Amino acid sequence: MADFAYCKLEIFIPETHLAALQQALQQVDAGHIGSYDCCLSYSRVTGCWRPLEGTKPYLGSIGEISAAPELKVEVVCHTACVDETVAAVKRVHPYEQPVIHVIPLYRTGL
Repeated sequence: MADFAYCKLEIFIPETHLAALQQALQQVDAGHIGSYDCCLSYSRVTGCWRPLEGTKPYLGSIGEISAAPELKVEVVCHTACVDETVAAVKRVHPYEQPVIHVIPLYRTGL
């Protein structure tokens, strides 16, 4: 079995919260690659969702499919720091349930 020293996090967040996210990631040393820190990339995407009965949606109407622009932010962190990094993201994230994917990286060359 491979030893995954690094993970990639994919974080979906409104563009208005990018600066706060960058600062939170820097505080836990996520995105530190070689002689650089704060390394991340982002793409503009459209998020879609449909709130169900009983929810308190961040945006949208119950039972209707909604869409809004957001960023998909990608950052690398040490696997040992994943829990700390996810907690830092959640502290600055405006969504009730943030979308954060953690993907083990194999043979990163880092």
